[in-house]
Amino acid sequence: MPTVSVGRDCLFAALGQTYTQEKFEELCFNFGIELDDVTTEKAIMRKECHLEEEADDDEEVIYKIEVPANRYDLLCLEGLAQALRVFNGKEGTPAYTLASISKESMLKIHVHKETSKIRPYVVCAVLRDINFDEASYNSFIELQDKLHENICRRRTLVAIGTHDLDTLQGPFTYEALPPEKINFVPLKQEKNFRADELMEVYKSDLKLKKYLHIIENSPVYPVIYDCRRTVLSLPPIINGAHSSITLKTKNVFIECTATDLTKAKIVLNTMVTAFSLYCRNKYEVEPVEVVYDGGKSLISPELSEYSMEVPLSYISRSIGVSLKADEVASLLNRMQLRAEKGASGGEQNIKVSVPPTRSDVLHPCDVMEDVAIAYGYNNIPKTKFPSSEVVSLIELEDLLRLEVAMNGFTEIKSWILCSYQENFAMLNRTDDKSTAVIIANPRSADFEVVRTTLMLGGLKTIGKNKNKSKPIKLFEVSDTVQLDGTKDVGATNVRRLTALYCGTNSGFERIHSLLDRVMEVMATPFVPIGDSSGYYIQRSDHAREFLPDRQASIIYKGKHIGMFGIVHPQVLKNFDIPDPCSVLELDIEPFLQA
Repeated sequence: MPTVSVGRDCLFAALGQTYTQEKFEELCFNFGIELDDVTTEKAIMRKECHLEEEADDDEEVIYKIEVPANRYDLLCLEGLAQALRVFNGKEGTPAYTLASISKESMLKIHVHKETSKIRPYVVCAVLRDINFDEASYNSFIELQDKLHENICRRRTLVAIGTHDLDTLQGPFTYEALPPEKINFVPLKQEKNFRADELMEVYKSDLKLKKYLHIIENSPVYPVIYDCRRTVLSLPPIINGAHSSITLKTKNVFIECTATDLTKAKIVLNTMVTAFSLYCRNKYEVEPVEVVYDGGKSLISPELSEYSMEVPLSYISRSIGVSLKADEVASLLNRMQLRAEKGASGGEQNIKVSVPPTRSDVLHPCDVMEDVAIAYGYNNIPKTKFPSSEVVSLIELEDLLRLEVAMNGFTEIKSWILCSYQENFAMLNRTDDKSTAVIIANPRSADFEVVRTTLMLGGLKTIGKNKNKSKPIKLFEVSDTVQLDGTKDVGATNVRRLTALYCGTNSGFERIHSLLDRVMEVMATPFVPIGDSSGYYIQRSDHAREFLPDRQASIIYKGKHIGMFGIVHPQVLKNFDIPDPCSVLELDIEPFLQA
């Protein structure tokens, strides 16, 4: 999940209240976020530079807070503080409005048809009479970076440009031209460059070189001009120096170019709703008309709320708590969703108005989830899964698939055949000649052995997708095969579940918590070591695919049914995985037998 770094004192000032660390952690938990780390800027710098200096007492405390990946409104101090104030009942959800100006006097941006070849969409807005201080200015810049790395998918889907409107003159044009015809002074530079020259310059720039591939092989590059042919930006690479914003900027022009119009609208809404707070007319945004070739036009941003009706019975049934309509409406208002009882007669519904800050609310299940958060997960009574209802292995598989998927893991299906090297050497294992089924006369070196572990497919998948955004969370429910002299065919299928977590840290605790959840769903209690009435975990170091002392055996009713642990660095290297990884694998058939 994304992590937002905010100054503790600035955050408490915005909340209008101070907290002990313990109390703030409790507030975060209740709201569905997590205080991940407490540090200081100087400590971060010391860590990056590998310095051993002692900390000063006057260093500003930084809170690193994990927020849900789809809550883009929480990616900055302003949005986070506002959400927590509303959650605490200190204020209501703001009403965002568009400035009341005629269409004739509205700023316009004309989109040329050539942009359809490279980046076809643009949406814009203006923040008038804004007052930045150093903290809000830095937050404004940091939010753009967070959005670029998150919903914008490293600028491939959306790129944000912000400009000092007082240095420009509308109307604007959004064009696509050959790179040799684009000439301007880019941000943080002092001389003119052609766009194709810039591509060469930025190949050595640590920050910008990762975006060059988006347009560098295109015959035309997107570019935005004002009416005097001043370049605003060369999206998605760099803005022009002429219109760069500063602490003294009073009117900010925001443009978002995109290959995905829906995401562009979300990004623009996130920017303007968070920082219209600092405008003279609070929460008011000036719209811009986007005019396409052929006469089609749209007004952006779109700040209107949209409504949905959610059955009260659906909310109560899904959460497992009987709630009244007034109570549900009150809980939703704490989550920035305006809600009220629907019209009487028939089934009772809750009318919900979703503000432009809550782009994550798409379905009644999202409303139900917010009710559960506001109600408090710890206040929901625990219920045990009725395991007697599971009458077949297929039903058990379906149950586990659903449960693991609900924990954020993506299901994969991998080949049951693999190479001899993959099944043994690449996992740091040796062939004991009594476990693996070897294929006689294989057609390919890739299909020499019937796999004895599911983790193999997950590691290969992560290795082939190592450049995808982290964390990568995968699972599979399928068969492995082992030699078995008691069977007529000499081998037996073993149905297993495996789950893998790969990210900036090993995620060992996440894999452990997934095991606990699976066992809870199976109505299996955690018991002391040696007790055969439930399950327990036991420290282990014999599995060579895991780090020693960072692995555990899973014992269910006295029998070993699986393992979990942190994957050994040599195994990660064998599969070309640069990030740490943890794996859970267990047999699921013992649950059916029980």
